[in-house]
Amino acid sequence: MPPDAVAAAPKVVPPKLNPVRVPVPEEPPEVRTADFREVLHAYSREDAVLEAKRCIQCRRPWCVEACPINQDAREYIRLIAAEDWDGAARVTLQDDPLATCLCKVCYHYCEDACVVKKKGVPIAIRQLKRAALDFGESDLVYVPSKPKHQRVAIVGAGPAGLMAAWELGVRGYGVTVYEAEDRLGGLMQTIPAYRMSDADVETDRARFRDLDVTFERDTKIGRNHPLDRLLRDGYDAVFLAIGTPTHRTLDVQGEHLEGVIPALSFLKQLNHGRPPALGQNIVVVGGGDVAMDAVRSARRQSPGGHVTLVYRRSREEMPADPEEIHGAEQEGIEFRFLQAPERLVGTTHVEGLVVQSIELGPPDAGGRRSPVPVPGSQQTIPCDTVIVAVGQRADLEGFGPEHELRLTRQGWPEGTGTGFATAVPGVFATGGRSVVYAMGSAMSAAEAIDAYLAAKRGESASARPDPFGGPGTAHLPAGYTTPIRS
Repeated sequence: MPPDAVAAAPKVVPPKLNPVRVPVPEEPPEVRTADFREVLHAYSREDAVLEAKRCIQCRRPWCVEACPINQDAREYIRLIAAEDWDGAARVTLQDDPLATCLCKVCYHYCEDACVVKKKGVPIAIRQLKRAALDFGESDLVYVPSKPKHQRVAIVGAGPAGLMAAWELGVRGYGVTVYEAEDRLGGLMQTIPAYRMSDADVETDRARFRDLDVTFERDTKIGRNHPLDRLLRDGYDAVFLAIGTPTHRTLDVQGEHLEGVIPALSFLKQLNHGRPPALGQNIVVVGGGDVAMDAVRSARRQSPGGHVTLVYRRSREEMPADPEEIHGAEQEGIEFRFLQAPERLVGTTHVEGLVVQSIELGPPDAGGRRSPVPVPGSQQTIPCDTVIVAVGQRADLEGFGPEHELRLTRQGWPEGTGTGFATAVPGVFATGGRSVVYAMGSAMSAAEAIDAYLAAKRGESASARPDPFGGPGTAHLPAGYTTPIRS
């Protein structure tokens, strides 16, 4: 090779980083609080292409590494930039069976890891996923692989249960999903319509129609149907995805008064078309995602009313999604930080919430600063409705100690063995703190269930087959190194 051959080779120039995001269309705050209309709207084709072209297609796919389900966002963004809408939709659905829901409610951990964020606003990855489904062929049907002639029972049809059903269904297993409610989605059924609708859940479920997946609704495993009966009835494995459907209480005087409503019950009734009566002075207690959904829904459900959120820590320590906090602030919600409920006052109906000011002391075992009450700082917030959103817990009725389930700090039970296996052979359990984290944990559990059942057949576990019946199998994209988990 001549000495100047290397010098003559074309120089690879990385794409120029554009720090400015194409604005996501949204309803103005003064309009959207009149009802439950959708707040964030879809990109147009043209805007989606412009936003996709901002992606610099990193060799290391940071966005994929940050995704609990390893969604190949880098690839569907590349295809959108090339205006290959059908290809983008297929790539999206190839990794994500709940894509219609996630493109509206995912907390986009991928965007937190986006390199563009270092210089400006990260790529609107979640919004581009929605564009792929809106403009590409998304009415696809999942195809099962060769039947394994083994059946799995899944307890719970929330995001974890649905993800596991999909993982196992496309691998050729027969799956029965038992759901205590009359609708699928688990706690996704409490997400307000201004973020996501019941129709979105049904759109995703419809793609399961050719899989050997059966849904048994209004069936509470553990109470009327003991868990051990499932194994006796011929299921080869059981996956517990029971989530945290039960609300926690304030455990203060006066919580029995009329007008005190659990947030989960409030949100579920709204979505089922049976909204509870609210007053004009509403207080929501809590700082998590359910509290944000409750306070913003109360704002819409009480026209002209005053809505206040009380949280015992600072704004910086709120566990809710920053996007939801910002939305609530735009909508005129009053925030009262560093105040803790002490008691509720009233005769038969709540008339006020007594709160005490809080100072943050030394960090606790988890690294969070401990709340310390300030003596003599009590004050009463007048109110006629109090919505309690201080956390959820699992309903473990009928689940005995033999499973040795571990309760996470957020409340869901999980197995402590490999792949979330419990102490009972063939029984697995897990969940997650958000829709996509629950799906990611369920993906790991389903892989472990597949390995367990393959061993019973005398075979080795294999990667997930192409869910559309193609020749390939699931694989991590080029450049993937280590998962990023926040």
